[in-house]
This record gives sequence, structure tokens and C-alpha cells, in this order.
Amino acid sequence: MITSFANAINTGLRRALEDDPKVVLMGEDIGRLGGVFRVTDTLQKDFGNNRVIDTPLAESGIVGTAFGMALRGYRPVCEIQFDGFVYPAFDQIVSQVAKIHYRTRGKVTAPITIRIPFGGGIGSVEHHSESPEAYFAHTAGLRVVSPSNPADAYLMIRQSISADDPVIFFEPKRRYWDKAEVDFAALDDDPFPLDRARVLRPGADATVVAYGGMVRTALTAAEIADSEGRSLEVIDLRSLSPIDFDTVEESVRRTGRLIVTHEAPVFAGLGAEIAARITERCFYHLEAPVLRVGGFDIPYPPAKLERHHLPDPDRILDAVDRTLAA
Repeated sequence: MITSFANAINTGLRRALEDDPKVVLMGEDIGRLGGVFRVTDTLQKDFGNNRVIDTPLAESGIVGTAFGMALRGYRPVCEIQFDGFVYPAFDQIVSQVAKIHYRTRGKVTAPITIRIPFGGGIGSVEHHSESPEAYFAHTAGLRVVSPSNPADAYLMIRQSISADDPVIFFEPKRRYWDKAEVDFAALDDDPFPLDRARVLRPGADATVVAYGGMVRTALTAAEIADSEGRSLEVIDLRSLSPIDFDTVEESVRRTGRLIVTHEAPVFAGLGAEIAARITERCFYHLEAPVLRVGGFDIPYPPAKLERHHLPDPDRILDAVDRTLAA
């Protein structure tokens, strides 16, 4: 069926609630309102306010409560309304949720999924368009993932909820209204691993790695490059921690060139880690330095300026020109 990114997540949450009575959704305005982006629409009506809980506006309290529930056998799914609102819960996530498994020598798990709409492109105000993924990818004990399309949105939310690890689930908010054909039954019967990257478009001249909202931008750049006689291989990273370096390495050994793109600032972003690891693993196969295309090292700009901040196909293609000229 044809479904939107947001509805695919809603369907995944619904299936999780149906399959396991220990799954509980928590967040600000997720019940009667159905969430700011309506991702949880109708779920409280169908499952009740004990399973889909409207919480106070207190992110630390949401995650702290979820942590306690997880210790008692529940599988809470928290919604952080916007990316910039996660920081009050940062201490709970990195000091408690991420460390309990290691602290207890494997005796205790924290199967919590924390959904965070992230990134820009929707014309929002301050604190509503950030890309904080590097903070969490740097924290041992957390899985960090980001789907880029409706099929993966459905599959990965189901896998995240069923995982015994805490998962930070980044949802590219500007893709909520993207639509695609999704075969839910096929995804359930033959799931693609949560921590595996996908090669979405094969190519020969250079590899482009992206995740979340930037995947569609990278595919657009590849289409333009193809019309100009250049062949780009596009990889959707999907998992940001752990990272599937094997898939990226295999591609780079064939193409000899790598460009990594994300919305977050380039400085100390995930692109830096990928560049370093692939340089170590593919040094003698690289024909040019690994290039990064990302946001500028500034706080996210006002809405009227965000189109200048967000990487677009032209900026990716500029990097392609530079790497092919090296």
C-alpha cells in the first residue's frame, strides 16, 4: 500500500502495542492530539490512556519514568516533541539509560526507544530544527538509528522497540509527508538487520553516504550526476551507532572516492568518524581525500535562512567535482 513516513511509524507503533502488552507510549500531546506531527494519531483512542500516556512538559521526567518502567519489565517508547527539547533529558539518557547494562554486568537491560524528530527544512523556530545525533552516537550503550523512507520507518521502529538495548530513534521531520509503497507483511517476514546500511543506488565513480533527511537529497544529486555522465553510489547509513563500516568500505574499495553528507555541522560530526575509519581501512584504495558536506558551524539559522544552511544537491555535486578532480 502507499503510505506516508509518519503513517508508517504509526503503523509500527500500533503493531507493537498489539503484540506486546508491556509496550507503552509516553510523550507530550501524543494522546488526544496525536502528537505535533500526528504520528501517534488515534492510538490513545484505540489502546487507552494507560498505554498511550500524555505526559507533563518535562523531558527529564518522561525519560526518567520510562527508565523506571523498563527496570520493571515494560518497553516504553518516549516521544521527544522536537530535537532541541531532548537536552533536559540528556542526563537521564547518558548517565542512566545508556549505562545500566554495563553497570550491572549485563544483568539489567533498558529496552527504551526514544523517538526524536530531528533536522530542519520545515521553517520552524529556534530549538525545533537541530541535529544532535553526534552527542548520542558518542555515548557507549546506546543504539542510534535514523530511517529515511516509509518502509524503513515501519521496520526500524518495530525492531527498535523489540531490542533489549536503548535506542535513540531519529525521525527526519521534513520527510514525514513523503509517501512510498510499503509491503508491511513482507517486512515482517524478512526483516533487514537494524544495524546494516543499504546501497540504494549502485555507482562506479564515487560513493555518497547519507542518513535520515539527507538520503533523498543524495539520491537527487546522483540523478543529476548521472545526466552529466558521472556515476554515484548512494548508501543509506540507517544505523549511526553502531555504523556498518563494512558496507561503506566495500563500496569505497570499488569507487575509490567517498563523500559523507549530513545536516549537522561538519565539525566533529558523524562524517568525521566515517572519514577517519574509511581512511584507515581503505587508504591504498582511495584516489582522493574523503570529503564532508554538512551544515555550517553555527546555531541553526532562522527559517528564512535555512535553505542556505541545509546541504542541497549542488553542494554535494560540488564535492563530487572536487573529488573527481583530485
